[in-house]
Amino acid sequence: MKKGEVYEGVVSRIAFPNKGEVILEEKTVTVKNALPEQKIRFSVNKVRGKKAEGRLLQVLEPSPLESEKVCGNFGQCGGCLYLSLPYEEQLRIKEEQVKGLLEQAVSGEFVYEGILPSPSPYGYRNKMEFSFGDAYKNGPLSLGMHKRDSFYDIVTVGDCLIVDGDYRTILQAVLAYFQKKGTSHFHRLRHQGYLRHLLVRKGAKSGEILIDLVTTSQEDMMEQPEEAEAFVGMLLDLPLEGRIAGILHTVNDSPADTVKNEGTAVLYGKDYFYEELLGLTFRITPFSFFQTNSSGAEVLYEKVRSYVGEIRGQTVFDLYSGTGTIAQLLAPVAKKVVGVEIVEEAVEAAKKNARSNGLENCEFWAGDVLKVLDDLEDKPDMIVLDPPRDGVNPKALKKIIAYGVERIVYISCKPTSLVRDLEMLQAGGYRAEKVAAVDMFPMTGNVETVALLRYQNAKRYI
Repeated sequence: MKKGEVYEGVVSRIAFPNKGEVILEEKTVTVKNALPEQKIRFSVNKVRGKKAEGRLLQVLEPSPLESEKVCGNFGQCGGCLYLSLPYEEQLRIKEEQVKGLLEQAVSGEFVYEGILPSPSPYGYRNKMEFSFGDAYKNGPLSLGMHKRDSFYDIVTVGDCLIVDGDYRTILQAVLAYFQKKGTSHFHRLRHQGYLRHLLVRKGAKSGEILIDLVTTSQEDMMEQPEEAEAFVGMLLDLPLEGRIAGILHTVNDSPADTVKNEGTAVLYGKDYFYEELLGLTFRITPFSFFQTNSSGAEVLYEKVRSYVGEIRGQTVFDLYSGTGTIAQLLAPVAKKVVGVEIVEEAVEAAKKNARSNGLENCEFWAGDVLKVLDDLEDKPDMIVLDPPRDGVNPKALKKIIAYGVERIVYISCKPTSLVRDLEMLQAGGYRAEKVAAVDMFPMTGNVETVALLRYQNAKRYI
């Protein structure tokens, strides 16, 4: 096997998150975005010992497992990986992926509770950030998702199945509106143009919708009253199942391809709605940190509460707390909950949500966990960790281990990061007792994992 050559083979399995494996010439070739039992053609990019990496060129024969409906952009759009597989097969793949990672990382015996499904495998997302661009260089205006493995090309996802019909209606209407006007999109290389993103959020229970048009300041289109009025009127006339709570305009001149709030104006209504989760109410703004699968979040947090166990009279640290969802779910039975989150806007939202829910034993700190832990006077009786995808900073993890609490509940949106952090946690005297996966992201290769770790009174790590 040589670099640059083209081969054919059948995918034997999928390693997390999207790494198809083909056994060929006594080598394991990793090819991203392939599905189990597909026959594929691929080019080899790298060869190292008995392993190689390849790039998918063509699916020669579909997998016999593929039987589900797909949207017209499946295979081009980078949003979904498993859309053509029955949901039961998606769950089986993710369950085995997480189990395999844990079996390599966990010292001693543990209980693996398998995977909990999302209550709604289709139409489950409560937030989408669509991008403006073109489908090919100098092509017509597009609005949707990035093309798979492409930084520039945008695929219009007018029949996307992981959102409900209101998202699709809004997307198509906004695209047609600006196509007719000939409005420019922001060019990511030249840093010129106006339209950047369309952010849509919808309350799963309330049905309220926020629509936020994100542009540069290079034109003043939405600052002109007649233009803003026409845009708002077009949206309010749409036949939607939900109700539009607010229409907003956000300016973002950052060169990075992310939705960044550099000033938001309310064109209609308000800039928030309320969402209910497990009996608590949360104020949602366009930029709130909130789980994108509302019904799946209830499944996840019920599992977290079962792992947390008895905390009456105890102080709980909720580290990487976001808008304080977990902290507020635990507060009614805890003595005190202390949340730490680096994003100040999320901390302010957490404080407001706690007040509106009548919770007086929640305290939220803004700052890096690594630094804030040195300033806290409280000492925890148990700790909940819900870090970003890359896991916990090793220096912060040392400080967390040093508390020596009996139980740590670790929530991970990337099981490989959990596996990495388990090495240090186990060296510090913690043992994985129970682990469960939760499918928060159907049709994609992502999965949440919840682990209950118990301190074994071993030699302290520090």
